[in-house]
Amino acid sequence: MFLPPRENPDLVGHENAEARFLAAWNSGRLPHAWLLGGPEGIGKATLAFRIARFVLSQGSHPGEDAGNNLFGEPVLPDSLYIEPDAAIFRRTASAGHADLTTLERTINKDNGRLRTAISVEDVRSCGDFLRLTPAEAGWRVLVVDSADELNLNAANALLKMLEEPPARALILLVCHTPMRLLPTIRSRCCQLSLKPLEAEQLDRVLSGALPDVDSADVAALSRLAEGSPGRAIAIAEQDGLSLFRELISLLSAYPQTSTAALHGLGDKLSRAGTEEKFRVTMRLFGWWLGRLVREASRGAPAPAPIVPEEAGCGDRLIAAAGVERLLEVWEKITALSEQALRQNLDRKHILLSMFSIINGAARI
Repeated sequence: MFLPPRENPDLVGHENAEARFLAAWNSGRLPHAWLLGGPEGIGKATLAFRIARFVLSQGSHPGEDAGNNLFGEPVLPDSLYIEPDAAIFRRTASAGHADLTTLERTINKDNGRLRTAISVEDVRSCGDFLRLTPAEAGWRVLVVDSADELNLNAANALLKMLEEPPARALILLVCHTPMRLLPTIRSRCCQLSLKPLEAEQLDRVLSGALPDVDSADVAALSRLAEGSPGRAIAIAEQDGLSLFRELISLLSAYPQTSTAALHGLGDKLSRAGTEEKFRVTMRLFGWWLGRLVREASRGAPAPAPIVPEEAGCGDRLIAAAGVERLLEVWEKITALSEQALRQNLDRKHILLSMFSIINGAARI
């Protein structure tokens, strides 16, 4: 079972980042802001909530309220782990702790839809929260999930908060692309760079999270995810592996692809309630083409197939289009995909347009 970050007691593959935070805590000189950077879905938010639970359970820096051993020395914690059945774990998991809040995209009351970015009003509200005296712990903790979704005004409001941090306030920024943040935000944070999981670590996570998925499909999901458990789970939840196979089958046969088959996939992705399926499919489409372009630009053959339907498809595309035209195809399709997701365009039309772009560049 794959748990949301707020409810997940376990963290795999980021022991070094956890150790760095714990060392800073035990030193008694804890930076007030931490930037947790790395690819999406690798466990950054899980680490953020793990830190939040730990800090709220401690109540103070060591040396103030910490107990002592037989020699009169402070007993310093050696792990951030909190038992799932602990009261503080249950309360943070249910968003019921008075000293913890999360900054994320909210629902627009005017249209009932999720906002495309974190608003400045929500940032200011979190600033008011941090300035309050802790209600029950020694700290107030803010988790920003994710900082990538801050608009410019919101980012500037957060920067002001970082420049004038309240006492006993801890800010944890989850960020997928730290280099896109304002440099002044990055410079005011202690940075933890998290890396994708190793193959063995990812397989272990997926085997526990997807017990009903056969080993061949787990292996395929692992390769598609590139070290990101969150990405693998998102693909699995949206039947993304089947959609990827269908997409690759269409690419393999193009331009002799059955019009009915292409329209069938378009219909499947444009029905009500399939927004996430479309998002996953488009990201897989862009990722697959991008990987193909990278290998072709090095003069290498197409990567080894992830699914049987992929055999020979990449090599035929490279031979038919060439590297430069294939790069143009990838750029156009990526831009079109982002536009479709951002503006809620007709999804079937977008898919047909993408295949039209490929047809214009390659004659297989």
